[in-house]
Amino acid sequence: MSESPAAVSLVTAPPTDTPSRPLAAQRVQPLRRPGRWIATAVVLVLAAQFVHGLVTNPFYQWDRFGYWFLRPTILDGLLITLEVTAWSAVLGLLGGIVFALARLSGSPVLRAVSWTYVWALRSVPLIVVLLFLYNFSALYQTLSIGVPFGPAFVRFDESRLATDMAIAVVGLSLHESAYAAEVVRGGILSVDQGQHEAAAALGLPKGYQFRRIVFPQALRSITPNYVNQLINLIKSSSLVFYVSLLDLFGTAQSMGSTYPGDIVPLLLVVTVWYLILTSVVSVIQFYVERYYARGATRTLPPTPLQRLRAGLTDVRDRIRREAAV
Repeated sequence: MSESPAAVSLVTAPPTDTPSRPLAAQRVQPLRRPGRWIATAVVLVLAAQFVHGLVTNPFYQWDRFGYWFLRPTILDGLLITLEVTAWSAVLGLLGGIVFALARLSGSPVLRAVSWTYVWALRSVPLIVVLLFLYNFSALYQTLSIGVPFGPAFVRFDESRLATDMAIAVVGLSLHESAYAAEVVRGGILSVDQGQHEAAAALGLPKGYQFRRIVFPQALRSITPNYVNQLINLIKSSSLVFYVSLLDLFGTAQSMGSTYPGDIVPLLLVVTVWYLILTSVVSVIQFYVERYYARGATRTLPPTPLQRLRAGLTDVRDRIRREAAV
């Protein structure tokens, strides 16, 4: 039986698109993106001009910057900034937990008081809070502990208690606790409702449920957000200069009044120190987020060192493939 012409044609006709080179030697041409290259070139030129201006402009006085950067008076102000930030961060977080639990409480009075506190402190600028506390002795010269609307057992002189450090810490803590309350409340609400129901089904006390089941899971959402809030707290600490506390910014302002020709170098010193502090907090934030991402993601985000190694490995493999071709 003879084959049909169509069958013969399909079997004997050679393919017309046979590659001239072996398949292994062929390379896929990447998609050309001229817009990306143009944008990259523009950004590099602008960055180079900015760096060139920083280095060559004599107005910045980099020699005076080096003189002031590690001066003892600047370092003393830096220590005060760190101390105020540390105390405010801890007290602000504790206050935020209290107000968040009050917002989630079944008591309408606690919910109303907590909501009012958060609303008021987030609405009033921090500088107003600090100045109000700084002049608090004009309203209440003494503070007392005793029976409400009755006799007082212990009395305190407000002017002695309200030191510059105490005013700064209390003001920043009050302001920070309002924001921390919302961060903590959001973290608690992010816990799956089934966790609450399972804990209640086991007959666990409410306090035990919160400490051992709900709050540890809420930390996955609370901690990264609150560490991010610390960056704003570090920058907000510069306002304590207005309550006569010589922190990093206040020290630079004081030295600028004494040495008016060094105002710009002193501002650069303050800028660089704040960049260092916020960068350290940002690194901590990255590792905290990476730690609490365990169990929530299939693979943890790579660290900067791992990214560098992966980039070097990719470049090396690319060079080897180019050499093999």
